[in-house]
Amino acid sequence: METAEFYRFCESIAENSIWSDPSLSNAAKLLVLVGPTAVGKTRLSLELAQTYNCEIISGDSMQVYRGMDIGTAKATEEERSLIPHHLIDIHMPDYPFSVAEFQERARTLIDEISGRGKLPFIVGGTGLYVESVCYDYQFAERGMDEAFREEQRLYALEHGDEALHRKLQEIDPETAQRIHPNDQRRVIRALEMFHTTGMKMSEQLAGQKKESPYELCIVGLTMDRDLLYKRIEQRIDGMLEQGLVGEVKQLLDQGYGMDLISMQGLGYKEIAAYLHGTYSLEEAVTLLKRDTRHFAKRQLSWFRHMKDIQWVDVTDQANFSAHIEAIHAIIAEKLT
Repeated sequence: METAEFYRFCESIAENSIWSDPSLSNAAKLLVLVGPTAVGKTRLSLELAQTYNCEIISGDSMQVYRGMDIGTAKATEEERSLIPHHLIDIHMPDYPFSVAEFQERARTLIDEISGRGKLPFIVGGTGLYVESVCYDYQFAERGMDEAFREEQRLYALEHGDEALHRKLQEIDPETAQRIHPNDQRRVIRALEMFHTTGMKMSEQLAGQKKESPYELCIVGLTMDRDLLYKRIEQRIDGMLEQGLVGEVKQLLDQGYGMDLISMQGLGYKEIAAYLHGTYSLEEAVTLLKRDTRHFAKRQLSWFRHMKDIQWVDVTDQANFSAHIEAIHAIIAEKLT
């Protein structure tokens, strides 16, 4: 399809609101953009959202928390004024947000956005959260053992999160690869599932139905690894210039302690350790850059196991228009 045809197609979408026309499909249309941190999702998402008359649903497990703006790389107020964004700043940092809640809220939003004649557009990098909405995942509350959870929390307190994570590696290495050692709540949940049911979390996920309730288009962004790592380091340097240390200090001063899952997020745990005197600032930043690189590798590993993703290599940052056209072609094939 030639460039002129792409844009005529895009204009027809905005003018005719074909996304919600029940005569075209019984299933709601859903556009999804995923990729590792710092790959450039925000810039592309804003361009696509304006072209396709979208509302954006954040697919990031940390952006739900108020007061955690710099470290989670939220879209700016200016960017959010251009396109409606959802599931950002909906909870305080001490709220135990879950994938089940994300799935429920996102699916409600998809129906509402479609009902307004717009295209729902999930943008984010939290693989399980995004996948839970794209496909017919069922989350059961069975297999809960609060005494076991407390035992694991105490173990982590005494021996550290890395030691707790090693316990998960021993019983379910596939899940351990996908969950960051700092994500204590999810590590404990995976251990708890095995403890109470004898089933690994990876086995449960593998048994989920991979059929989508939506007319689905998933675009994944990838790039040369060395360039991605360079962009990660530049992003962290930028966060520090924007005031990441001050943001973490304010959260600690407000009483949000390091036992919270939100405060175990990348950027918050390392800077809080610096503020507590555990590390120098230089040491904390070095750890943050290392952990973020590792996180990006896990994100890519997760997404590569997802079905239906159409990949676009965005290594050539100077050729933004070519990346946009490649995505237009994917959307034209999947959602028309």
